[in-house]
Amino acid sequence: MDDDQQPPPAPPEAPDAEKMDQIRRRRLEKLSGPSTPKITKPTEASAGVSSSPSPSAPITAETVEPAVKTKLNITKAPSTHIALSSKASSEPSDGGVGPTASPQPNPSKKQAPASVGESIEAYEHTTLGSIFRITLDPNRTVDSSNHKLIYLRNLRQELEDEQAPIMLTKERLDSAILEAASAIPHNKGVLDYLIPCWKRVMRALKSLRGYASGKDVILKEAKRLCMSNCVFAVEMPEFFGREPNSALDTLTSYLLLEPTEERGISPDFLAEMEARIEEDESIKPMLRKAVVGLSQQLAMMTMNDNYKPYIHALKALCQSSKFVAAIAEDPLFQMATSAPRIEMDTILGPFFRISPLQAEVTKEYFASPKTMDKGKIRTSQEALRLTLQTHQNDLLEITNLFVRTGPISRNKILDWFAYIVNSNHKRRALRSNPAELSSDGFLMNVTVILDGLCGPFLDTTFSKVGKIDVEYLRRNPRVDIKDETKLNADESASTEYYKTVASGTSNFISEVFFLTLAAHHYGSEATNTMLKSLDREIKYMTDKVKEMEAERPKFANSPHQLAVLEGNLKKYNDILEKYMSFKFAAEGVLFDKVMQAKSLSFMRVVTVWLLRIATQSDYTPDKTVNLPLSAQQPDAFRCLPEYVLEDIVGNFNFIFRFIPDVMLSAVGDEIIALCITFLTNSEYIKNPYLKAKLVSLLFHGTWPVYHRTKGVLGDSLVGTKFANDHLLHALMKFYIEVESTGAHTQFYDKFNIRYEIFQVIKCIWTNTVYQERLTQESKTNTEFFLRFVNLLLNDATYVLDEALTKFPKIHDLQAELRPPNTLTPQERAAREEELATAEGQAQSYMQLTNETVSMMKLFTKTLSASFTMPEIVERVAAMVDYTLDTLVGPKSLNLKVDDPKKYQFDPRTLLSEFIEIYLNLGVSENFIEAVAGDGRSYKPENFDRATRILNRHSLRSAEDMAAWEKLKGRFKVAKELEDQNEEDLGDIPDEYLDPIMATLMKDPVVLPLSKIVIDRSTIRSHLLSDPHDPFNRSPLKIEDVVDATELKAEIVAWRAEMMQKAKQARDDDTMDTAEG
Repeated sequence: MDDDQQPPPAPPEAPDAEKMDQIRRRRLEKLSGPSTPKITKPTEASAGVSSSPSPSAPITAETVEPAVKTKLNITKAPSTHIALSSKASSEPSDGGVGPTASPQPNPSKKQAPASVGESIEAYEHTTLGSIFRITLDPNRTVDSSNHKLIYLRNLRQELEDEQAPIMLTKERLDSAILEAASAIPHNKGVLDYLIPCWKRVMRALKSLRGYASGKDVILKEAKRLCMSNCVFAVEMPEFFGREPNSALDTLTSYLLLEPTEERGISPDFLAEMEARIEEDESIKPMLRKAVVGLSQQLAMMTMNDNYKPYIHALKALCQSSKFVAAIAEDPLFQMATSAPRIEMDTILGPFFRISPLQAEVTKEYFASPKTMDKGKIRTSQEALRLTLQTHQNDLLEITNLFVRTGPISRNKILDWFAYIVNSNHKRRALRSNPAELSSDGFLMNVTVILDGLCGPFLDTTFSKVGKIDVEYLRRNPRVDIKDETKLNADESASTEYYKTVASGTSNFISEVFFLTLAAHHYGSEATNTMLKSLDREIKYMTDKVKEMEAERPKFANSPHQLAVLEGNLKKYNDILEKYMSFKFAAEGVLFDKVMQAKSLSFMRVVTVWLLRIATQSDYTPDKTVNLPLSAQQPDAFRCLPEYVLEDIVGNFNFIFRFIPDVMLSAVGDEIIALCITFLTNSEYIKNPYLKAKLVSLLFHGTWPVYHRTKGVLGDSLVGTKFANDHLLHALMKFYIEVESTGAHTQFYDKFNIRYEIFQVIKCIWTNTVYQERLTQESKTNTEFFLRFVNLLLNDATYVLDEALTKFPKIHDLQAELRPPNTLTPQERAAREEELATAEGQAQSYMQLTNETVSMMKLFTKTLSASFTMPEIVERVAAMVDYTLDTLVGPKSLNLKVDDPKKYQFDPRTLLSEFIEIYLNLGVSENFIEAVAGDGRSYKPENFDRATRILNRHSLRSAEDMAAWEKLKGRFKVAKELEDQNEEDLGDIPDEYLDPIMATLMKDPVVLPLSKIVIDRSTIRSHLLSDPHDPFNRSPLKIEDVVDATELKAEIVAWRAEMMQKAKQARDDDTMDTAEG
């Protein structure tokens, strides 16, 4: 023993004879084997030591002598590898030697092969002594390799009492091992002694060559007894005179060592355990105790720690199907009291918990994130990514072993995964409490491993999609979807549908498919959402820190207040750095292209499967969906959880946005089919924001990626027949639908959605097929088209007005803040905040304005006649006249701001685009009359100012300028005629006036319920935005109005009469003048 090591505690008092006999019988029951003779009489025993029988001196239990209290002679064996000695006692040997135990023995001490004349008894004595490093010679303390030997005082005494040869035999080996193991200090495990013995006996067995002449029998018995005593050391340490010690009485620490180390668990040791597991009831508890020990220790570790030995140990154990089954049946396999305890308390939880997203890891890899170099951030992310990939591959291997071992372990691990997803439903709540949920890192690992389990059926031909049974959800599924929002069914309809239990059993593909869907929803998709929220939090905290730092000078003369400020500042900085570190780590995990490629493959299968359920067909990307879908929606589709579609669009949108190169070789036409199908048949999906995400998916798919200027999807959207036939109508339809989403933010939400729709239309507009489709739409589906144009005009009018009215305010605030000024610090801060708000709004509205005007340019060029229909032409004219007045009229001086490009505001370009709209629509006489009749904004001088600006800056071609001058003349003539007509008609009778527009009605109609008479163009224009009677708010369609035929005839006659009278009066005036 080392000098500084505390001496082991004294052996306990020896039990009485009856107690000793009970222990002996229990051991013999455990150790019973073909080479163990029947026991008839026990011998003397010292503390914790039992003897084996002697064949020459059979004894009975009745003749047991009182136990003698003796002191064991304990010697400490060094930690070096063991070389078997040729001698085990002081008695002369016949020259036989045991096998070499050390993998790298000293050549000078290497034993010679046994001679032909060596007796089996001598071999037995020498070999057993070398293997177990024991001796019966009190004067011999080390072997020839200088390994310390344990002197077996009690066994020698027993042999002497029986007058038996003082030699080690396999019949006495049990007593020898018991006495030797009992001599191990109690601060060390018995396995510290027995496992090296096991390795030596296995090397001896493997070294046997040719005819064994009984040697194999000796070694096999030594092997059997060594393993049995290992089991006793773990399960019944009292057999060695020791109190139970959970830290020592387990295989855990030995499994963590390399198998080649002296105390490491070798594969043959595990193979022996597996061979005994059915017949020895102690093996399973020993195994489970070891695995639970691994799990509990790993639960206290992070990726910063040396966690890999734990993974390797579990992998080694799981190579045995019997071990896997035993582990799966352990009560702790799934025992946890809450979602956060799953990763701590269940057996596999700590293995899945290891992640770069653990707080200690993010802090270690991204220390001082505010000042961290971007290159170093990328390097750290890549390092963590590679480490995580290796870890997840190990987890997948372990999981596959559970799945493939048999139905029991397969069902247990599927139950465990289901327990995880079902316990984390609140992860998708608006305000979730992380303390009540599993961690991001844990759930990300679960998601990735389930993706891996799906691998065998994720082929690119979708050949196994048919095996995914939607009826799984009606067979008491593991995945709980009861509280989930359904695609298009309310709670009562869903409950009624799932109340009927489907016949049959679900296959493994269906089980793992729905588990993986849920894992994506609560795992990776929740983490994606968290990353977005984290960006907002970081921005808020950054602004807060800047604000507090700006306050420092105020407290320069107040040490106490300055100290409070510094304390708060440190707290905010700490939180900010924590958020930033976590963000960098999360990006490292989520931007893993290998992981996301597998996720994408899964989502492609989900897409094809979902289209099959909706269309009730065997759809694959090489086939076409027949649109529109059936008006009768399949119940199986309606009652699916909403997250089925949400997972698809969320995953694709994330990849499109952050790592689009993953999509280049992985995406097919199925994603375009999905978007177009459910935008065309939008009634299939209840949630308008989920439908909006389909638009976002198309929008992100048109972002330029490397050499693809139209993005990943752009070329397919432009060129595929399915898109050519249905995409434009689908986008226009949803443009109309988002006018009303039902949310309190619907007014502002629609602009963002429509902005994305504009971007997609701009991408595909190069194909003339879409221009032809738009023309066809305006002729065959006029009401639909007019609603679309009306909303486009509404948006254009609103965003233009909002954007252009912000610039005068920005102009004034910039002038007020421009030095020198007399503002106090508080006033200046208030003005700056007000300016920042106005600038942000102006930037947003100008972005929308530019896109809306761009759409109007495209559409008016293709469909000028459609934009000049009576129902909308006056609104179009009013919008363009008002904008022209703002851009070039007296108010234009207030539009001058510092750095207008900052707000995407280019007045000259905007003016040029509106001139183009004028030219596009100028072919219509209706438009000419509407512009001239715009009493609010039509001002001939505005047109002249526009001409000067266009010429000065060469904004339009000479051809366009000539057309513009001609158009101005036509406006002037039309205005003169308008004024003449107004003068000719004089006072219009009230019954002939439109009650809303106060103009002479041309085509009066009667509203069915309110009985109000109104011009058809007025009510039609109103119904484009609001399907209600404007006078009593009752529902109304244009088909419901009644023609006022008689009134129309009266108006026509009255107008003709008044025009004739006016003409006659002018003729009379002309004659009078001529005569005069």
